[in-house]
Amino acid sequence: MSDPRVRLLIHGASGRMGRSLLALLAEHSALHLVAAVANAPRADMGALSVLRPAQIAQAPDFDVAVDFSAAAALPALAEACARRGAALVSGTTGLDAAAEAALARAAERVPVLWAANFSLGVALLAALARQAAAALPDWDCEIIEVHHRRKLDAPSGTALRLGEAVAGGREHCLADQARHGREGPHVPRQRGEIGFHAVRGGDVVGDHQLLFAGEAEVVELSHRALSRDVFAGGALRAAAWLVRRAPGRYRIEDVLGL
Repeated sequence: MSDPRVRLLIHGASGRMGRSLLALLAEHSALHLVAAVANAPRADMGALSVLRPAQIAQAPDFDVAVDFSAAAALPALAEACARRGAALVSGTTGLDAAAEAALARAAERVPVLWAANFSLGVALLAALARQAAAALPDWDCEIIEVHHRRKLDAPSGTALRLGEAVAGGREHCLADQARHGREGPHVPRQRGEIGFHAVRGGDVVGDHQLLFAGEAEVVELSHRALSRDVFAGGALRAAAWLVRRAPGRYRIEDVLGL
């Protein structure tokens, strides 16, 4: 009798998020791990057989890949998923043009879900940010994000997602409105700009705050992640949902029905 579970490949298995995915797998009985890909195995990965990124073509058959790696490694994985007809869930941030193009090509053949954040709370926060921006079109908006000292990209992918929500609520283009930090003696705030401020330190999992400032009043929306399990659990839920969907691009909001 064949195994009815979804065959899962974890890409970036030795990283912080990869280890969280492995730890949570027991809570997702519909998923069965068949392969893990990492730059190097770790002692805490036990007897798990680990492939190097260059060995992705040697992976056994899988139905869906969950990726938390690096932008440079994503194109090869996306190509492998498209070739094998496997769905792709990715939370890798700091994507360059090559990685973005690879996701677009893969989505022509398989279902692809990329998200900067797989938290239900963040998905709700983005929806609230869009609503607030539309309701308060003349209020100033600033986005502050805090992450651990090892994070490579700034601002965070989640902060940019929130900025897109604010810009969308006002029917603006984020690229035209974004302002990344302020420095110098003559940097007055421009009307309509969306400010981004990145803070790095310690082992902070992820804090995001939006400030909508009007005349004599301020509205604050915020989300704090207390464990990476929030993101890992959401990614595994998305993996089980995405399998057997039609080719195309999907959002975490689609999984959650928001």
